[in-house]
Amino acid sequence: MELFFKLEAGYLIIALFILLITAFVSTRDFMPKGSFKKGILIVLLVVASAIGLHFKITTDRIDKVKEAFYSGKNILCENRVIRVGTQYVNINKNREWSLNGYIFSSPNFERDFFIARCIVE
Repeated sequence: MELFFKLEAGYLIIALFILLITAFVSTRDFMPKGSFKKGILIVLLVVASAIGLHFKITTDRIDKVKEAFYSGKNILCENRVIRVGTQYVNINKNREWSLNGYIFSSPNFERDFFIARCIVE
């Protein structure tokens, strides 16, 4: 559950904002009766489906990255700190990188990388 909130926290906040807007608009006088229930239900289903699908796709990618890392394949992680030159870091188990939980780290590199921001090369 902790991973779900780490990955989807921003989207959950956006979803809450969208639900609040839906509630506000659907309770106005010019809206027909029953629009609050219908609006909230439809928006909730769409937003929940989108968040669930995003979580499923991301966790599947995390599993593929873990498997590839332990197999000795190269992993590419986005490096948002350095904007000049290459914007990714090539991670490989044979180059002193380790995976602790969901974090790639190396004694030879100044920062760690969250596995959800990585792909298999």
